[in-house]
Amino acid sequence: MSDQHHDDKPTAAPGATVNQGRRRFLAGSAMVGAASVAGVSGVAGVGALTRSQPAQAATNGADISVPPGELDEYYGFWSGGHSGEVRVYGVPSMREIMRIPVFNHCSASGWGMTNESKRILGDSHRFTNGDAHHPHVSYTDGSHDGRYLFINDKANTRVARIRLDVFKTDKVITIPNVQAIHGLRLQKVPRTNYVFCNGEYMIPQPNDGRDLNDPSKYYTMWNAIDADTMEVKWQVMVDGNLDNMDADYTGKYAAATCYNSEGAMDLAGKMRADRDWVVVFNIENVEKAVADGNFMTIGDSEVPVVDGRKSSGLNVTRYVPVPKNPHGLNTSTDGKYFIAAGKLSPTVSMIEIARLDDLFAGNLADERDVIAAEPEIGLGPLHTTYDGRGNAYTTVFIDSQVVKWNMDAAVRNYNGEDVDYIIQKLDVHYQPGHNHATLAESKDADGKYLFSLNKFSKDRYLPVGPLHPENDQMIDISGDEMVLLHDTPTFAEPHDAVIIRRDQITTKQIWDRDDSFFAETVARAQEDGINLETDNQVIRDGNQVRVYMTSVAPNFGIQEFTVKQGDEVTVTITNMDKVEDLSHGFCVVDHGVSMEISPQQTSSITFTADKPGVFWYYCNWFCHALHMEMTGRMLVEPA
Repeated sequence: MSDQHHDDKPTAAPGATVNQGRRRFLAGSAMVGAASVAGVSGVAGVGALTRSQPAQAATNGADISVPPGELDEYYGFWSGGHSGEVRVYGVPSMREIMRIPVFNHCSASGWGMTNESKRILGDSHRFTNGDAHHPHVSYTDGSHDGRYLFINDKANTRVARIRLDVFKTDKVITIPNVQAIHGLRLQKVPRTNYVFCNGEYMIPQPNDGRDLNDPSKYYTMWNAIDADTMEVKWQVMVDGNLDNMDADYTGKYAAATCYNSEGAMDLAGKMRADRDWVVVFNIENVEKAVADGNFMTIGDSEVPVVDGRKSSGLNVTRYVPVPKNPHGLNTSTDGKYFIAAGKLSPTVSMIEIARLDDLFAGNLADERDVIAAEPEIGLGPLHTTYDGRGNAYTTVFIDSQVVKWNMDAAVRNYNGEDVDYIIQKLDVHYQPGHNHATLAESKDADGKYLFSLNKFSKDRYLPVGPLHPENDQMIDISGDEMVLLHDTPTFAEPHDAVIIRRDQITTKQIWDRDDSFFAETVARAQEDGINLETDNQVIRDGNQVRVYMTSVAPNFGIQEFTVKQGDEVTVTITNMDKVEDLSHGFCVVDHGVSMEISPQQTSSITFTADKPGVFWYYCNWFCHALHMEMTGRMLVEPA
């Protein structure tokens, strides 16, 4: 067993403070829970004391260089955290390829400004912020099929779908009856029919101003969204706050951690119980309850709500006790286990999925009988990923490590055999949260690279003021020992990631003219008698002005149009270029108007011409040697 930098002997780099060692530093804690709370509120101090020596450079491991002109082996999709976007990296180069606006507004692409994006965002367009956490790619038979990526918005209780043929968000929905969508996972088998997601915070049901101060009437829901229509199919009411979740490889079960079984409204209250639970959902039984009419509706929502509380008597949920305040829950890629990380316990709980049929049939004496093992990993375990070779990798927040351990050995140890299940502990910098290995959310896990998404960077990069970047670290896991390969600074807590092979995604380089993304704009043009591919025309309808034009580098089809002060102006542009990578833009100076129009795409934007004068518009995506000359004038006459 290798345990890099994990002794308790004080060491010091020149000019650095003494490294007291994690165990020694935390030895005075009365309990792991108290240590973890200290880590949450004062973790920077812990990191500074235990990480003062310079980082050890990797001396072996995979060659991650990708020469100019060569392509990466994998797509990596990172959540954009508080930015509300999704970031796309090439792996292993860690070159950032694209940013996909989702819950945010984007000046570069016009997302949140164009009429097409406003239709997709719907009523939630009024929110300019998002908190994007958990990106996951759709499945067929347990393998990624590259059709869609789904992601949640914790800040405004939304779920979005991104088309991976064009890397554009095409659906955004707000989930009723809940507040703060957190954990999100997809049905893996037989395909992604459902997107499952957790409502995290308990609220009064209905949340319409009644029962504000009666927490006994607060509940949250586990939610199922139809992945094809992006409509909420049903919800399951549960006890406690739901945290993270995952689905199995049979299509029958899903499970979610709960960190507040007490139903408390304050921090101390949420830590009273020695155990919380993992809620296991029987998907077939929930569907049957809905089909049989065993559901309610809440408030103005027509979504069926099935009662899955412990007291309900319906056979749709089971509550498996696990150590207090669990956090991550990840399905092992061999399909055997739901593994819940303890957070305030040094353990993870391995729930054997094969025992769940007996659990729901009432054949087990106790819910804990589904626990196959509960190995001790380290201080503050949060998330687990896999290499497809029987090994699991768990991040431990307080210890600032990734721990490699063997699942079979952990089970044997739990059953009394004297076997060491810990293989290696690798220091990461600092305080890791999520971690993901290549293809490790599917049955195809290949055990090449692992990413530790660390919450703090401290001394890893050039100082940039009080707000530091986070630090994502790439680790080679292809051999017997983990080897740190690369640090990548990231902004605004990316939080989570998923990595799939490049051949699992097929993209379009040029838009299809009949694409549904701008179909409503095409229909509106047809009502106006406009052929978007040939016509350059201005239509006036009272104080509404609709400007239709084409663009071919380096020229707009209309280089001048006149409106009156106060007119509502809608500009619709169709990019007639058919050259790959030849995108145009449309930006009106001093009007907050900007949008992207890629080859064969139609985009439109509506704004008010609120002051008289001459206002130039120009192409703001470089397209041609005469790009600077690709301009036009909007002449605004006084009212």
